[in-house]
Amino acid sequence: MTHLLSAQDVNIYYGDKHAVKNVNLNVTQGSVNALIGPSGCGKTTFLRAINRMHDLTPGARVTGTILLDGENIYSPGVDPVNMRRRVGMVFQKPNPFPTMSVFDNVVSGLKLAGMRDNKRLMEIAERSLRGAALWEEVKDRLKTPATGLSGGQQQRLCIARALAVEPEILLMDEPTSALDPASTAKIEDLMSDLKKVTTIVIVTHNMHQAARVSDTTSFFLNGDLVEHGQTAQIFQTPRDERTEAYVTGRFG
Repeated sequence: MTHLLSAQDVNIYYGDKHAVKNVNLNVTQGSVNALIGPSGCGKTTFLRAINRMHDLTPGARVTGTILLDGENIYSPGVDPVNMRRRVGMVFQKPNPFPTMSVFDNVVSGLKLAGMRDNKRLMEIAERSLRGAALWEEVKDRLKTPATGLSGGQQQRLCIARALAVEPEILLMDEPTSALDPASTAKIEDLMSDLKKVTTIVIVTHNMHQAARVSDTTSFFLNGDLVEHGQTAQIFQTPRDERTEAYVTGRFG
């Protein structure tokens, strides 16, 4: 079993606030991994550490080790920009680049990296849009503004944009919380296909969603990783009474 991602004694601080405490967590290649827990429990804070977003937050610091394919992403010699190409991110609200077309949104990362071959760019755009289950809906609208798409389509466009640079791991921070049920179902269906080409870590408040889409689930509470295991085990036979109280709806 290959651990693509391994967090070892990870602590995250905002100034004096100890937001994430001594997290140890392994993520297997080709899997969907859900991070659950009440608001403010540290799950999004931990997710953002996986692609060094806290580098951009004044007063934030991360200690411990996060290995991506065996390499410590916080080593002094690691270029955060290059590393973020290996770690895609999809946010809670769709954030297509508003001044760009659908096509230019998808290939923006490739162009930034210097790719200029239009034929190759189109091939990757089509592959990425198909991977995000969006191609059939936008193939005749590639040159139109991305802001003309619906919210659910914009979120799948953001997924296509992340896929275009072939990330090793895709982080999703509540990717369906701003979407209607039909769009949510499309993105949930998409995840089982996406794990064939990448590894997914998703933060979700929706426990039904975690149960539906994930292979493993991690329960966070007050900055602690309380329990991690196969999703069926976490929801059906949790080992920690706090996990059981959360998944059965007694708090949260």
